Amino acid sequence: MPEYIYRAVTSKGQIVRNRVEDVNKNNLVKKLKNNDLLPISIIQVGYKSRKAKANRRNIMDIDDIMKQADSANIMQGRERTKPSLKERVNLALSRDEKITTRDIVIFTQNFYLLKKANFNNIHALSTIIDSTENLSLRGVLQDILAGVESGEYMYTTMEYYSNIFPYIYTNMIRVGELSGSLTKSLEQAVKYLEDVDTTGNRLRKIIIPNVLQLLAIIAILIFGVAYIIPMIQDAFSDAGTTETLPEITLWFVDFCNGFINVWYIPVIMIAIVTGLVVLYVNTPKGKYNFHYFKYKMPIFGKLIFAMDFSRLMRAMLLNLENGMRIQESLEVSKAVVKNYVLLSIIETAINNILIGASWIEPFENSGLCSSMQTEMLKIGMQTDLPEMMRKIVEYMEMDINNLMQKVMAVLPQVVYSIVGIFLIFLVIVIIVPCIQLYMGTWLFDAVDLPI
Repeated sequence: MPEYIYRAVTSKGQIVRNRVEDVNKNNLVKKLKNNDLLPISIIQVGYKSRKAKANRRNIMDIDDIMKQADSANIMQGRERTKPSLKERVNLALSRDEKITTRDIVIFTQNFYLLKKANFNNIHALSTIIDSTENLSLRGVLQDILAGVESGEYMYTTMEYYSNIFPYIYTNMIRVGELSGSLTKSLEQAVKYLEDVDTTGNRLRKIIIPNVLQLLAIIAILIFGVAYIIPMIQDAFSDAGTTETLPEITLWFVDFCNGFINVWYIPVIMIAIVTGLVVLYVNTPKGKYNFHYFKYKMPIFGKLIFAMDFSRLMRAMLLNLENGMRIQESLEVSKAVVKNYVLLSIIETAINNILIGASWIEPFENSGLCSSMQTEMLKIGMQTDLPEMMRKIVEYMEMDINNLMQKVMAVLPQVVYSIVGIFLIFLVIVIIVPCIQLYMGTWLFDAVDLPI
């Protein structure tokens, strides 16, 4: 059973802090509130096996704690608003462990293997919990297990932990549970997480080093304008030379000096524009247009749509294989989509089914699906739709791989070009004046000597 350290406020304003065991965090919150304690923080700091019955040392049952709250570690009202050094150290050491994507991948892989071995959800979750080392993840899985034991679906508890389980991942589990194909959904979820992790790593390897280089170049430019260029100008002035710095250097210095004097104007303008854009994007029309831009944007647009459409086809395939009608399959499968444009296409397809029209037509008219995809769906409607969807999924896997290769080929060139432009600007503005100073030709001009 999980062990928690909680801090709560009593009805008299007293702050109570204790270490207890309970089934899960939600259950502990309910017990605290039922005993007129308002939780401030609850942190899982340990775990006790469900099979063990003996209480650990210094661990009391929550009901025992409530009976002797006055003898607990209490900070009276405002007399002690700051925790002691020992309490601060204890709280720092008892912070939640971070749950990484790798932790979720391992959990999903283990769950998938146990489901393939015909474990039921309760048995599979109990087995995984006993072998999970991450205390934070163990507490989350305990909450999921408690929900399953009470008759809830797994995805309903996962939705509560949206900061841990991605939206698409949770809805893949939802589709699997509702269609009775949880094992296949887990297999797809593992692939989704691994693909996201792999793609993220590849993008980070390209972008992060170049961003660091760009920031270093900008820092050198700022340092050069603030210190190096004034020193060179002072050297020229003291020597009395008629030579001057390059025109672009002088222009850049004047630009920086002017910007310093009116820096608040562009900052306010940028803040206003950013605020207006954010407000517009948060409107239904703005969000739709933004999501449409994501499908049409250069480099990444086609890849983003291909991945979303592929997930939709996979979800529909699961549902159709388990006997759902096309309309029901679309209704359930749309949960794996987050983009408003594709969601609107799906809703139009469902409405077409209701009026007896073709559900494929909205995908065809959108201009986002390729002709091959829509033609394969049409042929599938005349022959065997699940079998044709299986072929579409295979085709889209190859298409996504090709698009990914194109993105990875173009992206470095774009990033390198941006860094290269800034590097050339750095050489002209800062490095050339430094070379000019180092060569010392300006000294001959200062004493009227021929060079």
